[in-house]
Amino acid sequence: MDDRQREKKRFWSVLAILLLLVLAYTPPVYNYASIPTEVRLMLGRSKELHLSIPASTLGTTDQQKVISLEQHPSHTFTIQPRQTGEANLQVKMGDIPIKNLHVQVYPELLLYPGGQSIGVKLHSAGILVVGHKQILNHRGESSSPAKEANIHVGDLITKINGKTIREASALGKIVDEAGRAGKSLQLEFIRGKEKLNVQVTPIKDEEDQRYKLGLYVRDSAAGIGTLTFYDPKTKRYGALGHVISDQDTQKPISVGKGSILPSTVTSVDRGEQGKPGSIRAIFPDEKSSMGNIEKNSPFGIFGKLHSSIPHLLYREPIPVAFVEEVKEGPAEILTVVDGDKVGKYSIEIVNVIRQRYPSTKSMIIKVTDPRLLEKTGGIVQGMSGSPIIQNGKLVGAVTHVFVNDPTQGYGLFIEWMLEEAGYSLHHQLKKAS
Repeated sequence: MDDRQREKKRFWSVLAILLLLVLAYTPPVYNYASIPTEVRLMLGRSKELHLSIPASTLGTTDQQKVISLEQHPSHTFTIQPRQTGEANLQVKMGDIPIKNLHVQVYPELLLYPGGQSIGVKLHSAGILVVGHKQILNHRGESSSPAKEANIHVGDLITKINGKTIREASALGKIVDEAGRAGKSLQLEFIRGKEKLNVQVTPIKDEEDQRYKLGLYVRDSAAGIGTLTFYDPKTKRYGALGHVISDQDTQKPISVGKGSILPSTVTSVDRGEQGKPGSIRAIFPDEKSSMGNIEKNSPFGIFGKLHSSIPHLLYREPIPVAFVEEVKEGPAEILTVVDGDKVGKYSIEIVNVIRQRYPSTKSMIIKVTDPRLLEKTGGIVQGMSGSPIIQNGKLVGAVTHVFVNDPTQGYGLFIEWMLEEAGYSLHHQLKKAS
C-alpha cells in the first residue's frame, strides 16, 4: 500500500469516527439512549418516566399485577408498584417496539439514620502478629524462631497444638511451659485466604530467663467512629463505612468478638491542608455495650443492637436510596462534634461516581455548613460512617477525607453498606416473589 492509499484510508477512518460522534449527539439517538433499560422501585414509591422520543408509548408485556401505569401529557408515565416482583415494559413508536424496559419492585426498606459517636472494641479471631523480636540466647546469639519458621507480620495465629487461642496474654505462658519441657509448638495461622501450619521451637531469652518465639502480637483494637443506620425491625446496624485495620500491620482485623458503646466527644482537632483533623472522645461507661460486632468489612462494621439508640434526630425511619437515585447537589450529614448530641450539617455532593460494583469511594462530598467548618475545618477522623441524607432518603455514608482539602472527602452509597450487612436486594426480591 503506497502513501496515497494510506492517507486516503486514514481520511475515511477519521471521517467515519466524526460522523459517529455527531450522530451520537443528534436528538433521536440521544433521546433513545436516555431511556433506561432497567427501573428499580420499592413498594410505596412511584417512578415518573419521560419518553423524549415523539409519538412513543409504554406498555406492559407481562406481570401487570406487579405494577400499574398512568399516562400523562408529553409522553410522561408514572410507574406505580403494586407488589414485589418483576415486570417487563416495552417502549413503542406507534406500533413498533423500539426498546425493552425491565422493572423490579423490592420490599420496602426503612431505616433510622444514625450520626451518634460510638466507641468500638474489637477482638480478633486469633492473635495477630505485629512484629518480630530478636532474642539473645546463652551463646550471645540473637534470633527469632518465629521469623525463621516463616511466620510473617500480619499472620493471624488461631491454634497452638490444635487448641484455639485468642488472647495474647495466654501465648507467653504456653510458650514458656513448652520451652521448659523441651518441646516444640505446632502453630496454625491464617495468611490472607490460606490456612498454614508450622512447627516452632521456643528459645530461652537470657534477659528474663523465659522461653519465647520472638514475636510481637496483639489481640484487640479500640477506637471511635459514627453509627450510620439502624433497622428497627431486625435490630441490625451499620457503622464506620470502612474496615478496621491493625495500626501496625495495616491488615484488616478478623472479628472474634467485639462491641460498640456510647462515646462522648470531648474536643476536636481541626483539619488543615496536609494535616487531617480528628475527634477526641471518651467512653463514659465501658461496660454499657450497645451491640455486638459480627463483621468487619471494607464497607464498615455490622452487628446487632441490644439497647436503644440515643439522640435520634428522626422520629420515624426513612427510605433508603438506590445507587441511581443519588444526584449531585445539596445534601446533609448527621454527626457529633460536641458531647453526644447529633447535629445536622449541610454538604454538597459535587460528583457521583457511577459504579456497577461496590466501592468505598462512590461520591465526592464537600462540607458547606459554616458551623461545621468553624468547628472541625471539614471532615475529620472519627466522622467516618456519618450518614448522608438527600431528598429525605438515606443515600450513603462519609468514608474518607482529602488530606490536601479537609472540606472535601469521599462517601459510599448506602446500597453497598446494605449488601455487606446482609440486605441483598436481589435475594430479598426473589424471597418476596
